[in-house]
Amino acid sequence: MPPRRRPRVPGSRSTPAGEHVPILLDEILSVLAPLESAIVVDCTVGFGGHAQRLLQQLGPRGQLFGFDLDGTYLETVQRRLAAVGTPFRLVQTNFAAIVPVLAEAGVPQVDAILADLGMSSMQVDDPQRGFSSRRDGPLDMRMDRSRGRTAAEVLRDLSRDELAQAFREWGDEPQAERIAQAIVQQRRVRPLQRTSELTQLILRAAPVQEVQNHPGALPFRRQKWLPVTRVFQALRILVNRELANLQALLRCLPQVLKPGGRVAILSFHSGEDRLVKAAFREGFHQGIYQRIAEEPIRPTEAEKLANPRSRSAKLRWAVRADATKTTTTAAAIVPSPGTPGTESKASPFS
Repeated sequence: MPPRRRPRVPGSRSTPAGEHVPILLDEILSVLAPLESAIVVDCTVGFGGHAQRLLQQLGPRGQLFGFDLDGTYLETVQRRLAAVGTPFRLVQTNFAAIVPVLAEAGVPQVDAILADLGMSSMQVDDPQRGFSSRRDGPLDMRMDRSRGRTAAEVLRDLSRDELAQAFREWGDEPQAERIAQAIVQQRRVRPLQRTSELTQLILRAAPVQEVQNHPGALPFRRQKWLPVTRVFQALRILVNRELANLQALLRCLPQVLKPGGRVAILSFHSGEDRLVKAAFREGFHQGIYQRIAEEPIRPTEAEKLANPRSRSAKLRWAVRADATKTTTTAAAIVPSPGTPGTESKASPFS
């Protein structure tokens, strides 16, 4: 039986402290439908919510590989998953390294792959990580805190045009230029170091005019925070090279999926979703995938109410074709960000 979810307190904005609620869990299990002997890869194991349920579907002849660039919680997840009793292996690595990791383990191909591209609630709620605009902390945002530039260093080093392009393309922020200009002006005095400093700068630089009498309009207290949310999202994607890593994974999928193998990718940003949609569509047209989602699977209203962080989630899936039908190289199916594509349909596998 899956663990029961705590009821959400009305007006609360996040998951209860110390918890992470996996999104679209039942839908992902239905899409991947692993057999008891399946080999499954969870590309973003996080706090182990999806991985735990996947392990429960596998038998003693099955196996799960769990990847995560952030090693903070891997020891805790190790203990959680060990209680299930099914073989598994956790690796701190970027999912773009899926091919060499599986090759080292002597596993050339797998039956199912899951990639949840969202943030763990544990990461968001830790102020020292710098992911949340509502919690004061250092502007870090690195998934792997042992390497790479922090968000503060990115804001210090990039030009105004580079910052504006990132906010516009990866945050869908209409006031990207104004915010980028404000950051450049501020760093001439003192570079930004804290999440609260960046938050207040964005609120000053990009005031929002209240939208009223519009179907689905958010309360104004949430409307005014939209530029902040978009910039933080874009900055996190930039710091961690998330779209480049996603492109690398999409290129690898045809190589590591068995014929008939299934992949499910859960995205939370339009740029991510466009990449996944276009790659699956192109792979279908070229015979690499025998079936793909026609529309994304979205959370129900009940799930969005219980877990507000699921609101923007989109789940897309694909089924690998027989090897004899594949004549095109995998690299050809991965488009650049922004490539238009058709919407997909949440239909169950036949």
